[in-house]
Amino acid sequence: MQIRAALARAQRADLSLETIEIEDPRDNEILVKVVATGVCHTDISARDGVLPTPQPVVLGHEGAGVVEKVGTAITKVRPGDRVVMTFNSCGHCPSCQDHHISYCHEFFPRNFFATRADGTSALSAGGARIHGNFFGQSSFATHAICHEANVVKVPDSAPLELLGPLACGIQTGAGAVMNALKVSAGKSFAVFGSGSVGLSALMAAKVVGATTIIAVDMHDARLELARELGATHTINPAKVDATAEILKITGYGLNFALDTTGLSKVIRSAVMALAPMGTCGILGASAPGSEIALDEVHFMSGGRRLMGIVEGESNPDTFIPMLVELQAKGHFPFERLVTFYPFDAINEAIRDSESGKTIKPILRMN
Repeated sequence: MQIRAALARAQRADLSLETIEIEDPRDNEILVKVVATGVCHTDISARDGVLPTPQPVVLGHEGAGVVEKVGTAITKVRPGDRVVMTFNSCGHCPSCQDHHISYCHEFFPRNFFATRADGTSALSAGGARIHGNFFGQSSFATHAICHEANVVKVPDSAPLELLGPLACGIQTGAGAVMNALKVSAGKSFAVFGSGSVGLSALMAAKVVGATTIIAVDMHDARLELARELGATHTINPAKVDATAEILKITGYGLNFALDTTGLSKVIRSAVMALAPMGTCGILGASAPGSEIALDEVHFMSGGRRLMGIVEGESNPDTFIPMLVELQAKGHFPFERLVTFYPFDAINEAIRDSESGKTIKPILRMN
């Protein structure tokens, strides 16, 4: 079948909109007609060669759509089901067996290598191979092939075109708070970086009842939105020392901190702002090989903790529907973060994301 897709053919270059071919789903695959898909900084990193993703490739990993065909071995969904496509996992490694699928031992090949497990691709153009299966989907396209491991059925009443970012960015921020850090009522929490991931974490902290919620960002407009979404305090580190301000606000430091920047200096600042027994989570690194320097005495003597978090430590089959329900009830208004673009404007959406003009772009396929 012919589909329309956005291809990354060169690093740091615009994606090219092309007509390509997609195979029918194999016995263990699902064909989804994509309604909308989010644009994530991970897509940009893959385009630019920061991640080990080969080109030419169809990126995209926050897809939402309607199931069109299923393979004979598929039992989880059927044609007509409305779904979100999330990260992929193997289902059989020790992490997957222990229900920690975001730490799948095959996370990198299943999500970043843009190939099926057997090395093939379902995508081609004029007989030439196009890499696909990015995050088990490659949803910068009108159709995508995914798998039972990374497809999540959502209610027919849910606003499908809005839901794609729940697959990664929003799930990551909210899950970091709810699943990984396990922030609880009455605790203090600060997020460093107020993009879509950070603001999702902030909203989740409000949902669980944190009483001191601090947003740290260098953009005053983002800080203003953070206050509207539940921040009790905001800090611009370009104007004041963030750690000193947090200690002033809390008196003794934070119970929980979350870094979304991947910058070692910011992570150090977040850890220095922790109270004794406080925990800081980190969601990424600025580049492969990046290192973090901590004050060893401060870190050790206070029993402080630093933990890496992938995909919010979520079980998407239960966590994504929960976020859908919270949004429907007005408790998790992630629609405030979204700007919609037509699929043909994908490069504009990417540029607006890179510049910070748009917090979370979503592409409508129409």
